[in-house]
Amino acid sequence: MDTSKEKIAGEMYFTASPNSEHHYQDFDFDLLGNHLHFTTDSGVFSKSTVDFGTRTMLNALNKTTIISGKILDLGTGYGPVGVAVAKYLQQPVDMTDVNERALALAHKNAEQNGVLSLVNVFQSDIYASVSDKYALILANPPIRAGKSVVTAMLQESIQYLLPGGKLIAVLQKKQGAPSAQKNMATVFGNVKVIHKDKGYYILESTYDPTTKV
Repeated sequence: MDTSKEKIAGEMYFTASPNSEHHYQDFDFDLLGNHLHFTTDSGVFSKSTVDFGTRTMLNALNKTTIISGKILDLGTGYGPVGVAVAKYLQQPVDMTDVNERALALAHKNAEQNGVLSLVNVFQSDIYASVSDKYALILANPPIRAGKSVVTAMLQESIQYLLPGGKLIAVLQKKQGAPSAQKNMATVFGNVKVIHKDKGYYILESTYDPTTKV
């Protein structure tokens, strides 16, 4: 495997302004019981298909209870999580990313899948531009962005959850899932592995303001 090319590709999707030449692609994918159409481009994560981690995280949603309220798709990319969840739950979704190219695609994909009225797509470096409180935060952290980014996505989420709100994150065992599990337990006072598949862990923590951690 050419790790240098992998690194270059990985660096681009979590930068604000990818400068790679555009290469638009379109594909259909079934998520949460809905047939969806996506447009992607170079400079975004998993441009050829919905990645396995995202699919595993979405498939685990039927193993939890979600309170009413707004949902945050943190690091939306071209929007498969936010679009699928808005379509499935019919709850409002904020879709954020640092990558301007990804955000334009997320907006387009929300529109062409009929959920634009339910979503708000905006730029944010992790939680920098986030001010609301959420029933659910969904995160597929960009591991190659570094440990500090992943840790901030997990630890700071508690500040943006409603009481009873949940953080659900997907990580591979070999890329830090056990460490993330301990991290979430420390911050929230609770954590559960709600699903595992092919080395991917779906971790869930619930914000209980009466718990002192």
